[in-house]
Amino acid sequence: MTALAIVFVFGLLVMVHELGHFLVAKWAGIRVLEFSFGFGPKLVGYKGKETFYAIRLIPLGGFVRLYGMDPEPDENGQATIGSSDDPFSYMNKPVWKRMAVIVAGPIMNFILAIVLFVAVFAYLGIPAQAQGNAIGSLAEGKPAVTAGLLAGDRIVAVDNTPTSDWNTLTEVIHAKPNQALVLTVERQGQTQTLKLTTEKDAQTGYGMIGIGPEIVYERVPILQTFRFGFARTIEFTKFIVVTLTQMVTRQIPADVGGPVAIAKAIGEGAQAGFSNLLGLTGVLSIQLGLLNLFPIPALDGSRLVFLVIEGLRRKPLNPEKENLIHLVGFVLLLALMIAITYRDILNLFVKAG
Repeated sequence: MTALAIVFVFGLLVMVHELGHFLVAKWAGIRVLEFSFGFGPKLVGYKGKETFYAIRLIPLGGFVRLYGMDPEPDENGQATIGSSDDPFSYMNKPVWKRMAVIVAGPIMNFILAIVLFVAVFAYLGIPAQAQGNAIGSLAEGKPAVTAGLLAGDRIVAVDNTPTSDWNTLTEVIHAKPNQALVLTVERQGQTQTLKLTTEKDAQTGYGMIGIGPEIVYERVPILQTFRFGFARTIEFTKFIVVTLTQMVTRQIPADVGGPVAIAKAIGEGAQAGFSNLLGLTGVLSIQLGLLNLFPIPALDGSRLVFLVIEGLRRKPLNPEKENLIHLVGFVLLLALMIAITYRDILNLFVKAG
């Protein structure tokens, strides 16, 4: 199940990304040399009018090769870039059309996220906070877990103050940071008291114990699910950007996961159900779209930077120098990925031990 889920998620994310490049390149009149699903040795292939379509051995993504974009081996085995005089060459097209081809990949990832969130909302309904005083979730290592609270418990009073709904409950707890509380808890028809000390949230100053409300799902008309899917994509995009900014500025510790951590999360999502897997895939699609917009050599963002420079200079950059920069960037990116993967594997062994 985990292996199938990993193939599904990685394959879908990368293929949708490459499909964006492919479709806009076709629209722009650029010859697409190859559109492949997977990497490595070819399993099956078909030569169309101008594009070679293939399925390759490793089903974790895919790629598109555009004529005139990167060096290709000629009849003598020498790597050369397609002539910029050829009307079907990538380098022959105006800067704005080439920018459209590059940005189409990340945009398709955001569109995929919207589609996946809409599918989840259409199937499950729109998540909403229950108005009761029952605990729906608990955060590991927080006071609520340490005190022995469980999901499903109803906190009916805090320090003898009745808490009949979630808003009242959180207001009472928020007002008492770093203070000892006595909770009156109803569990399976039995009432008991538990003691704990709240934590003070660093950003808001509120008292916190690490609990979340029960979530209920409400059915809505299909058109509303599109609005919620779009809104959820915007919310996750903002959250990821803010989190990355805080990591860069050292406001929060840097916590970046590699392929091993992602694969582990995908496996857990698959075990939680197909709808959870779709939601996780939507979040990963947003991350992939954002990552490719960063001005990192070998990624789409760096190609956009070079195109902006070319537009300002009103003449193309030396393609050999640009490709050298992308190559160096790719090597450094690969080295970073190997280091992160090594750390992920060590973390798995540490947790297992």
